[in-house]
Amino acid sequence: MASFKPTKIPLYPKLGEKVTQDTLYWKNYKAPVQIKEFGAISSIDFSPVAPHNFAVTAFTRIHIYGPFSQEPVKSFTRFKDTAYCGRFRSDGKLLVAGCEDSVVRLFDVDGKVALRMFKGHTKAVHVTDFTSDSYQILTGSDDYTCRLWDIANANELNRYKEHTDYIRCGVTSKLNRDLFITGSYDHTLKLFDARADKSVMTMDHGQPVESLLLYPSEGLLVSAGGRHVKVWDLLKGGQPLVSLKNHHKTVTSLCLSSNGQRLLSASLDRHVKVYNTTNYKVVHNFDYAASILSLALAPDDESIVVGMTNSILSIKHRKSPEESKEVSGQQRRRPSYRVFVKGKNHAPKQGDYLVSKPVKQYLAKYDKQLKQFNVSKALDTALETWTRLRKPEITVAVIKELDRRGTLKNALAGRDEQGLSRLLNFFVGNVVDPRFAPVLVTAAEMILDVYRQIIGQSPVVDRQLLRLQDLLEREIDYQQDLLEVLGMLDTMFASSLPRMAVPCPGTSRANGLAQGEAGTLRPQLQAT
Repeated sequence: MASFKPTKIPLYPKLGEKVTQDTLYWKNYKAPVQIKEFGAISSIDFSPVAPHNFAVTAFTRIHIYGPFSQEPVKSFTRFKDTAYCGRFRSDGKLLVAGCEDSVVRLFDVDGKVALRMFKGHTKAVHVTDFTSDSYQILTGSDDYTCRLWDIANANELNRYKEHTDYIRCGVTSKLNRDLFITGSYDHTLKLFDARADKSVMTMDHGQPVESLLLYPSEGLLVSAGGRHVKVWDLLKGGQPLVSLKNHHKTVTSLCLSSNGQRLLSASLDRHVKVYNTTNYKVVHNFDYAASILSLALAPDDESIVVGMTNSILSIKHRKSPEESKEVSGQQRRRPSYRVFVKGKNHAPKQGDYLVSKPVKQYLAKYDKQLKQFNVSKALDTALETWTRLRKPEITVAVIKELDRRGTLKNALAGRDEQGLSRLLNFFVGNVVDPRFAPVLVTAAEMILDVYRQIIGQSPVVDRQLLRLQDLLEREIDYQQDLLEVLGMLDTMFASSLPRMAVPCPGTSRANGLAQGEAGTLRPQLQAT
């Protein structure tokens, strides 16, 4: 008796990832270095001067890390409550941070004790930044106010209370010391001029604003809030240019690449999206293990630093050219014991005997059921959730084998509402797939024939049957249209190609007779 042959699962070609310059560039990072902080990481900021240390604000501490250090080179712990928004000055010598206790503290990077304490806010301060002249500080608070402070004497210079909800983000102009922009949970962005008593421009984001970013030219402003990232043209009075909705949870942080041609956004959905600033299409995506609160890029994109809600700081360093070459060539597989003992070039001799061991055949669950002729159970096994969603080719192969055996109709029949719904759901999702259509179209016609009599008993099954019938009819129409187009193309190609005469050797083109025969026939015809 012949042994049972397992179901042959065809290997379909897979579409490889489209390799672009962005893919090569943004994938050229080492495995991330992960550092455990004391709390959720709310802010990351790189120093503008070499060696480009970065400040990490988490819980009641601000840690400063070196470019390649895994331990902080400096720590500021003189906060009574949660710290927010640690920011470097343009010379890298001073650091400012807000706090839950409403006090703004200014630190010398080389010292420990706060140089200045700015008191005036009545609630938590989430926004701090230096103005372009380095002599003033911008702050934004949950008390709905944003203020400008003089560093030298810690005096309040300006106060604006135009927002009607918490101010959670802000950015200062690097070209004009008097301009700054704030974003609030009241859904608005406001552009302020320190020489005026009120805001000079207001834009409505439509969602609570979490992050702001100015382009280097400062003609464009990017805001993030809710699931949306929006770009505004400040030179046209705050006109919205584009609205991006590529995340499925709140966007929390924004940053630009070193050349300004790529925009990065981080979200609570654990993804970092990279956009092309020419057409704002996503060109790359990073995945992380937890929701992201903060994101920063080192100068020249040498490092990507991400802070997450689980208190993990993730640092990815760019590979050197030598490391990239090493990774491109995959590691060679170590030789097996047999090759290692006898050598790679060992060849059997004439008198050698090969002692083979019988190979035990392991059958899949559906093959065992097919071997026992349990065709309905075999189809149920192939329709299990993981198989039909991740490996639909297995389900299709089992259906094809049942059809070859002539038992497909029996396997499809006799199903309850739940089993039939699961079967129809698979067919609706895959019947128009070019890989599976030749098999599933035949099976779908059988399903319609078998279950036509039960229409009207279950609204769920009725909807799926109608959907399946509609898909089949549309697929047939598409195939007919394609055949018509193919016929038109054949006609066009045939008419456009030059006609090539192919003469046979020794044959006249006029009547197909050989030259000798033609000569002998002519006198006879004349004589008659």
